[in-house]
Amino acid sequence: MTTYKDAGVDIENADATKQAMKKSIDSGDSRVLNSLGAFASLTVGSFPECKEPILVLKTEEPGSKQLMAFQQGKHRSICYDTINHLINDIVVMGAKPLYVQDAIICGKLEKDVVTALVDGFASACSEQDCVLVGGETSEQPGVLQDGSYILTASIVGIVDKAKIIDGSTIQDGDVILAVASNGLHTNGYTLVRKLLSEHTDLASTTIGDTTFMEWIMKPHTCYWHSLSKIFDHKGLTGMAHITGGGIEGNLGRIMREGLQMNIDRAKVDVLEIFKTIQEVGNVPEEDMYRTYNMGVGVTLVVRPDAAEEILKIIQDTGHNCYPIGTIQSV
Repeated sequence: MTTYKDAGVDIENADATKQAMKKSIDSGDSRVLNSLGAFASLTVGSFPECKEPILVLKTEEPGSKQLMAFQQGKHRSICYDTINHLINDIVVMGAKPLYVQDAIICGKLEKDVVTALVDGFASACSEQDCVLVGGETSEQPGVLQDGSYILTASIVGIVDKAKIIDGSTIQDGDVILAVASNGLHTNGYTLVRKLLSEHTDLASTTIGDTTFMEWIMKPHTCYWHSLSKIFDHKGLTGMAHITGGGIEGNLGRIMREGLQMNIDRAKVDVLEIFKTIQEVGNVPEEDMYRTYNMGVGVTLVVRPDAAEEILKIIQDTGHNCYPIGTIQSV
């Protein structure tokens, strides 16, 4: 006789793990109408604060950074990476984050690890005013090795159609502001892992008062609380989350035809971690700027007469903000 457990999937363990998740997912939010155990999540779909509500949807995963996170037992940290990256992607369109669902795929379901992950996802959501309403946990022995995990999450946000920020009003003469990152966020880790394998002392190398490994494992910064303060500012014309593709690659996603960005790299406050990566790997500058955020987590495009005011608003929320370029007609 061969059971499902003999094949590698323990349903009783899975059920016990799901029950342990419940305290993290059951947030008591009145918008959520059911709890863990339902076939799907039910949430209120009424948005009286919006004249013409538009749902904003996004799915994200933390890339190969998750491999390093699991190797170091940073389960909670990688959840923050995932959620913060996800929220930033919709916030730069003017959206308010509402509901998140996660997916945890593993070779062997380890109850303590999975419950820590779910609690990490839920906590990261709560800190950014949204709710983890459910998701999927899938044990796949033979597909993934024991101890291996793949994470992903999806979000639903809301924005009033008239208040969508998509770059459509960007014009000649607008100023480009940089909002600082705290490090690599969630991009460029394949190159980092290559450097770590080639330079065995790199992980413990000190950069300032922080080791290289501590630098690269900092969770992705979330900008929701800061950027939401300028959503209604008439001087704001566009925002871009700086991820893979770098400053120019991501800002280019919202540029209108007939316009070009002029980024002055000499004005970019490049973090020391990026200088170290470039030096250790002998990485060309163009490749660095195409792969990493270089210290810029978000770019804001603003009218010239609004630049100083918007800059101050962002700085007052605790993020360094400064001009790095302008928009010009082609």
